[in-house]
Amino acid sequence: MDFNVKKLASGAGLFFSRAVQYTEEKLGQAERTELDAHFENLMSRADCTKHWTEKIYRQTEYLLQPNPSARIEEFLYEKLDMKAPSRVTNAELLGQYMEDAAKEFGSGTPYGSTLMKVGDCERRLGAAEREFIQTSAISFLTPLRNFLEGDWRTISRERRLLENLRLDLDACKARVKKAKAAEAKAAVAPDFQETRPRNYVLSASASALWTEEVEKAEQDLRLAQTEFDRQAEVTRLLLEGISSTHVNHLRCLHEFVEAQAAYYKQGHLHMLELQKELGRLPNAFALNSSHSVAAPGSASEDIESPVETETLKIEEVQAPATGTRKAKVLYDYDAADSSELTLLADELITVYTVPGMDSDWLIGEKGNQKGKVPVTYLELLS
Repeated sequence: MDFNVKKLASGAGLFFSRAVQYTEEKLGQAERTELDAHFENLMSRADCTKHWTEKIYRQTEYLLQPNPSARIEEFLYEKLDMKAPSRVTNAELLGQYMEDAAKEFGSGTPYGSTLMKVGDCERRLGAAEREFIQTSAISFLTPLRNFLEGDWRTISRERRLLENLRLDLDACKARVKKAKAAEAKAAVAPDFQETRPRNYVLSASASALWTEEVEKAEQDLRLAQTEFDRQAEVTRLLLEGISSTHVNHLRCLHEFVEAQAAYYKQGHLHMLELQKELGRLPNAFALNSSHSVAAPGSASEDIESPVETETLKIEEVQAPATGTRKAKVLYDYDAADSSELTLLADELITVYTVPGMDSDWLIGEKGNQKGKVPVTYLELLS
């Protein structure tokens, strides 16, 4: 019990001494030991790294999981050291709803068959998104969190210890300065005519006490200086390790970009495949419009169009005198039947439209070949 009381009293005295030194520094009544410029730059760089790492980490979390409730749930599972249950992405859920709707409407109808294909594509997009989230969390978020919760906490703890030792050092310097001033004052020779002999003894005794106090204060100062220098070196090494942290985060950033690029590329391929599949399905819009526009007795019955809505005879289609345009092919396209034209990316073709033709398609010509081409695969140049 005595040991604990002594330790508590010693700690309280040390805390009080630091508080006094800190207050006097703020009031400009005490000197402060300044760190060298290189050390200050290291600390500033470390603070900047921590600040921006936190911002990047939080925003990446928002990107990967926009739902705040889901983020809180994942955080709780992590703190409880439990595996979070697999979460279905929004795209996967949308795909499931579309497929269920297609079964209700009938997969043989134009709307039902389209819902089925789009739903399957959405599910694949959702699976790709989930894989991207998992990969990014492991390769990018985890290293950033490890720095904030590990390395940075260690650096902060050592910096606080260095600051406390600096306060102790400056307090010892102030104590030595005061002791030397008191010693010099006590050593002043008294006036022989006005001072009684008893005061000579008191003056000599006080001088000896202050000399002893100076020696003790200087010893404490040397000890405080040694501890401060040792802690400064430890803290310096930790701060210089921020460069290694940047190298590690750079590697993780490259992995994040690769994962994101792979995710968007996969999504792009899925959408191109979906567009190609939808282009091969019967177009209910064209059928409905042809039935609604053609009324009995109308003039449209007497007008023969070179293109029939339901059956397109490519060999009968002739290029108009005006209205042809050049187009650049954006993606490869394989013709589904003899009425379509196979395309290769980056080649130039001539395109035009004919009356009664679906607006999603054009007639394309390259050399002696001619056929329907999807508009979404082209970039019109002129």
